[in-house]
Amino acid sequence: MDRETDDVLDAVGPRLRALRRDRGITLAALAATTGVSESTLSRLESGQRRATLELLLPLARTYDVPLDDLVGAPRTGDPRIHVKPISRFGMTFIPLSRRPGGVHAFKMIIPAQPRPLEPTPQTHEGFEWLYVLNGRLRLVLGERDLTLPPGEAAEFDTSLPHWLGSADGGVVELLILFGLQGVRLHVRADSHGGTRR
Repeated sequence: MDRETDDVLDAVGPRLRALRRDRGITLAALAATTGVSESTLSRLESGQRRATLELLLPLARTYDVPLDDLVGAPRTGDPRIHVKPISRFGMTFIPLSRRPGGVHAFKMIIPAQPRPLEPTPQTHEGFEWLYVLNGRLRLVLGERDLTLPPGEAAEFDTSLPHWLGSADGGVVELLILFGLQGVRLHVRADSHGGTRR
């Protein structure tokens, strides 16, 4: 095994530990989700156990990240990005960033709505930034009910009750930035078409 491969494998444990901690997941919870024993996960994170495909596949599925991101594999030189849209109850989130941990960027598409939706504001920890690309966004933030046309942006503390939807029933496309806590909440949409916050 060459030095570059050794370096890649040596970095897997710390990367896995940082990703788990960023997501706020305990070893016990991760073991229950992946079916990999807690002791094996602990040894993997500390570098006492070498990463194998058998161990990394369930972790990649649980964290919903590409296997390449878990191991920090060097890029192959192909400049194309192969994104995998996330669809929840008709809403689409297209990941624009690939790095585990930190702030994540998504293009979010709110579908056309034949009838107005009743806002269901939610809260969570974090801070959010959004920019409307197309359509008219309805942003309910605390007591405020705002309409943002294309080209407008907003940022807010997500501990305030908030909800996003279409202002006029048409399709809305926006760029949205949020941390991992926000990722887990935003990519799950409620059955009424608004985003669960």
